[in-house]
Amino acid sequence: MGMYCDQCQESVQKTGCIARGVCGKNEVTAKLQDVLVYALEGIALCAEASIGKLRPEHGKFISEALFVTVTNTNFDDEAITSKISEALALREELKNTLSDVPEHDCVVWTGDNKDAYVSKAETAGIEALSENEDIRSLKSLVLYGLKGLAAYTDHAEVLGYVDDSIYEFYVKALASLAEEGDADQLTALVMETGEAAVKAMALLDKANTETYGNPEITTVKTGVRNNPGILISGHDLHDMEALLAQTEGSGVDVYTHCEMLPAHYYPAFKKYSHFVGNYGSSWWSQDKEFDSFNGPVLMTTNCIVPVRESYRSRMFTTGNAGYEGLRHIPAGENGDAKDFSEIIELAKTCQPPVGIEDGEIVGGFAHNQVIALADKVVEAVKSGAIKRFVVMAGCDGRQNTRKYYTDVAGALPEGTVILTAGCAKYRYNKLQLGDIGGIPRVLDAGQCNDSYSLAVIALKLKEVFGLDDINDLPISYDIAWYEQKAVAVLLALLSLGVKGIRLGPTLPEFLTPAVASVLVEKFDIKPIGTVEQDIEAMMSGA
Repeated sequence: MGMYCDQCQESVQKTGCIARGVCGKNEVTAKLQDVLVYALEGIALCAEASIGKLRPEHGKFISEALFVTVTNTNFDDEAITSKISEALALREELKNTLSDVPEHDCVVWTGDNKDAYVSKAETAGIEALSENEDIRSLKSLVLYGLKGLAAYTDHAEVLGYVDDSIYEFYVKALASLAEEGDADQLTALVMETGEAAVKAMALLDKANTETYGNPEITTVKTGVRNNPGILISGHDLHDMEALLAQTEGSGVDVYTHCEMLPAHYYPAFKKYSHFVGNYGSSWWSQDKEFDSFNGPVLMTTNCIVPVRESYRSRMFTTGNAGYEGLRHIPAGENGDAKDFSEIIELAKTCQPPVGIEDGEIVGGFAHNQVIALADKVVEAVKSGAIKRFVVMAGCDGRQNTRKYYTDVAGALPEGTVILTAGCAKYRYNKLQLGDIGGIPRVLDAGQCNDSYSLAVIALKLKEVFGLDDINDLPISYDIAWYEQKAVAVLLALLSLGVKGIRLGPTLPEFLTPAVASVLVEKFDIKPIGTVEQDIEAMMSGA
């Protein structure tokens, strides 16, 4: 059996990637990732048979392991093999505490090397979840949502914030994947996954804001200076903090790329005069932008695209990110900060980055900042100056069809305000859309996890306007998805009762017609249409 992967929006021709992933993942890497999830199912069954809970260090391991399997995060087979070995060791540790060991293959199978793990993939992959395609579809929805919430949970854990109830949910969800289950049980589990995703995003919001302060309205420059620089991409603010502290006074500037742009909005980072701006745009354009940057690039998490030889020698990974042949910066010992000195010394030998634009981006509209403007926003709505909010959060991607979101943003009537979070914003955050009474028409809340902020804003507006239902607000949802964190965000919104979401550029292919029809019937999820039709419908509240 070859690989089979259908977890991202770009999988091939609605049939899944079966030879090589569009992301660049090869068959062996895909199989190892499937086996890692299978090993986690064994851990969950053993934990469920004992006390139903995991110790914090065990829950943290599951967060890391699931994050490794998120699209574009880790392409390093040796790193994934090591994670599988750790998972099997943890499973055995839990199993040794049991008098009655669960009789399931993922609990008893053994392996001790990469080849053995790869061979196990034939009975551990997505297609092995169930012979029933609808059951398999529901399980896929749970698994991909689980991967997304684990990524957010991991970011919070790095900052010392944990929620034991999320670890308990890992046990329940992963154990359920290992059992056949029925449609009703799994549909309920899908909704629980959304509830857990809300917890994870709220936890990360708390971790980020208590550590670095509430995001503030900030103007970020997109030009370059004449100093050598380091470009940091991914999502990990803890790595950002360490890099800024270690480069201070070195003569090396630090620039953000893609989803690290919102780091500029946090007060804690504003004290660094060498934190100078954002370079480039969305993740999928990194092969060109990393080339022209000239200096070292640090990938803290996803999203990595196949690495070009022209910048391979100056690209580094850290945390759960990995790519075969790249240098990896390990965690510090005994809780110490990571040592980025190798990157800094390399930067000093490099030419300054080549400028690719020279402008500004305004952001920092997370829930605390927007709620501070609530009176102004409410008055604009009551006066009719703001006729509608359109949530255009989520992911970007390389397909031409995603120009739809640029065209929608440009064609929306002047009385509309776009609420965004995630890299989808790069489709329109450099358009000159103006403002409404001083309120920018694009309000960027931050990274994809900051979609939580958009939910908080909506709930606050519901309260202010005295409404009983969040769906009575003048808000439409036109969401772009790409990978599993976006699945977690979608399920989170559904768990909060949001209906009428437009989802594109395509609906997930792991949704069978029967499962898709349930989501349409219960939540009015719909595919995107033409720009003109969708704008007309959204402005009418449909």
